[in-house]
Amino acid sequence: MNQSVIKALGLLDLFTEEEPELSLKEVTERVQLPKPTVYRLLTSLEYCGFLTKTMDSEYDKRYKLGLKLMELGQLVSEQLELRKVALPYMKKLANEINEVVHLVIVNHDEAVYIEKVESTHAVRLYTRIGKRSPLYLGSGPKLLLAFLPDKKRKEILDTATIRPLYKNQIINEIEEIKRNEFAISYGEQDEGTTGISFPIYDYHRKVIAALAVSGPSYRFEGAHLEMIKETTKKSAKEISSEMGYR
Repeated sequence: MNQSVIKALGLLDLFTEEEPELSLKEVTERVQLPKPTVYRLLTSLEYCGFLTKTMDSEYDKRYKLGLKLMELGQLVSEQLELRKVALPYMKKLANEINEVVHLVIVNHDEAVYIEKVESTHAVRLYTRIGKRSPLYLGSGPKLLLAFLPDKKRKEILDTATIRPLYKNQIINEIEEIKRNEFAISYGEQDEGTTGISFPIYDYHRKVIAALAVSGPSYRFEGAHLEMIKETTKKSAKEISSEMGYR
């Protein structure tokens, strides 16, 4: 573990409702570290936006929690709210189509599966909440990649270790996903499986997650495939509506 990071983040716990602002001297006294070390840690936290510095005078410089923490807190709150809102609809969808249902979001440059409802089939996919995947593999990740800002999407694809031919295929797929507002994949994460995903929007009309269903490809055919698509699309719209999308 990186002790400098642990020490720096530990300083944030010193700021409370009773003491929202602290001076360098006050922080140093509380953590019992050398003053130059504390100053370096505080400066790093300020640089990253976790702290902000106020100056009552040239000789009285104080620190308080920065807006970066509020941004991160809002992000966590939105993810918790999304899971809470989506889960009843995911359970209903899984009951109707009897296939595994996932809720997938973007985290940094990866897709993360943050919620899951199982099917009752003996033959089914074994995945887990917290699973991570490249944004170019699978219907859910690719749908999220398609709706990222152009600059961010290009950055991800340019740094990905994929063959140029496959990269061109992904770029073509992305245009189709954006046009049709759904994604489908065949055997990309698990051989012999099919995945279908639809976007979930928030009140900013921004795609915040993918509602993904998947299972053995032999169950994703013909009229049954069309039923799965329509039912999943309806569920994604209902979750979006609950998240404030109009």
